[in-house]
Amino acid sequence: QVRLVESGGGLVQAGDSLRLSCAVSGGIFSTYAVAWFRQAPGKEREFVAVRSWNGYNSNYADFVKGRFAISRDNAKNTVYLQMNSLKPEDTGVYYCRADQLGSEYWGQGTQVTVSS
Repeated sequence: QVRLVESGGGLVQAGDSLRLSCAVSGGIFSTYAVAWFRQAPGKEREFVAVRSWNGYNSNYADFVKGRFAISRDNAKNTVYLQMNSLKPEDTGVYYCRADQLGSEYWGQGTQVTVSS
């Protein structure tokens, strides 16, 4: 059973930084591609960033390029999302996802609220 638990969300002001963490248990973490998504109130869940299973490749949504960075620590079975220069429009629930061979695993999400 693969389980993902996000943490690190909170209430911050515009321009502040936050680092989200996603601890993954079960399975073999080093074989998973990992990604972050977010969902704002009244909107659909959207892609934020992804990191390949080997950590060599990353991809970002245009609206976070240059501000957010995804990383992974295979020794700790954890994926991170460093978020800098936060904007009110970054407010939402942030979800972690792990993918392997067509199987997807999601966490329960962590709330990020950015005040103006």
